Order: sequence, then structure tokens, then C-alpha cells
Amino acid sequence: MPALIPIDDPADARIHPYRDVRERDLVGRDGLFVAEGVVVLEKLVTSPLHRPLSLLLAEKRAEPLRPLWSRLGEDVPVYVARQPVLDAIAGFPLHRGVLAIGARAPMPEPAALLATARAAARDVLLLCGIANHDNMGGILRNAAAFGIGAVLLDSDCCDPFYRKAIRVSVGAALDVPQARLAPGADAIALLDRAGFAPVALSPAGSMALADWVPPPRSAVLLGAEGPGLAAALMARTATVRIPMADGFDSLNVATTSGIVLHHLSAARRRGG
Repeated sequence: MPALIPIDDPADARIHPYRDVRERDLVGRDGLFVAEGVVVLEKLVTSPLHRPLSLLLAEKRAEPLRPLWSRLGEDVPVYVARQPVLDAIAGFPLHRGVLAIGARAPMPEPAALLATARAAARDVLLLCGIANHDNMGGILRNAAAFGIGAVLLDSDCCDPFYRKAIRVSVGAALDVPQARLAPGADAIALLDRAGFAPVALSPAGSMALADWVPPPRSAVLLGAEGPGLAAALMARTATVRIPMADGFDSLNVATTSGIVLHHLSAARRRGG
């Protein structure tokens, strides 16, 4: 079990990765990520893929969280600091009082990830141009809630391991299998080869969601709010819309994902 290491100076070199969290988020962390909050920390500590490197806790949170951090090896330092010191380290008031630095596992190749999802009889998501970290986190949370087997990210998607995306996903970003496509990759051909039938969500979809009967293995395509999915991409897929009140034709993409994945999950249950 690791020993608690008190930190009294925000400039202490041992907690360098935690300093100025927001500013460091903007420039990337070279394979590392920040886990914030108790729920996300629990996901990290129990993750079979990603590895905690250190913890930084508010002094008042250390003892209540002992059952969690005591499961770590002695090579994972657990730093504790008074709240004013913690806020000075992070660069903003850290009300949750819980941070960790994790090392992300390498992403698998898209084809290999799809093969795993197919073997497990799971549906998949393809995200195109999702650049907002709140939306990314919300989509990953929904993907975990409805048992999606894989999430493919095109080259224009934001980093799902950005601190805010992980936090909004309540740690699901650490659980949901993901792979990133190379720039210019033909995502539809990749899905076809893997045996997944693509369906694109769009306000201009040819079929209402309630009328969509999912094929045995489905790949749901979601695009960024505003531009949506490219017309050339939708021309190669079935297209589905969520009917709305007159004069309103769009939903937040994370909300859309929850509605569509609930429909898909319900169809799978009805099919046994």
C-alpha cells in the first residue's frame, strides 16, 4: 500500500504534472491524462487497460478515500495537500479535491477493434468531426450505458482522453474500446469489410428512427453539430432522422446518441 506524501509547496517538483492543469490540457500530455473526481478515479484504479501513475488529493479527502488508493502498488505515489495548496497547484479552485495522472494504453487498430466487437455481437459507433469535449464525453457515457462494442473516431475528432471529456463521461472514456482512423481512411469500406451495416443520423434522414429496424450488426454514424455528416458519406449509408416539432430540426449530438442507442438497445432486447 502506498504511503501518503504531504505537499506544502505548489512549486514542489514532484507534483509538476499537476501544475496549471487547464493550460497543460491545451498543449497535450504525450500519452498521459488527468483523471478528476472520485468516480473517474475509481474507473482508473480498476481499469484493465490504463495505468495510474500518481494521485493528488485534498488533505480532507485522503482518509475517506483510503479504501480506494490503498489498492494501488507502492510504486504509485499518493500526494496530499491542504486545499489552498491544491488550488494553487491546479491553477483553479479544485472543489472535488481529487486528481490523478494516468498513462493511456495504446489504441488498437480499427480493423482489429471491429473484429473484437463483431465477435462479441456488439454494435459500434463512428464519430465524425466531434470536436467538442463535452459532446465527446456525453457520447462515450451513452456508449458505455448501452453496451456499444467499439467507438471509431475519425481524424477530426477531439481527444477522448482530454480531462473534460473523461469527466463528462464519468470515466466511461476509460472503459469504452476506441480506435482512431487515419486521415483519409474509407470508414464505410472498413465497416463493410467487418460486417457492420452503417446508418447515418441526420435531420434530413430518409427514415424516422421509430421505423428503423436495425440489422444484426449496426454502425451508427454521428457528426458534429452544425455541419453534420458529409453528404458523400451519407450517400453510402442508410439515413435516419429523429422527428421533432415544427420549426426545430436538430438536437445536441450527445443527446441524439442517447436516443438512438436506446432505440438500438431496445431492438436488440426484443430480438432476444
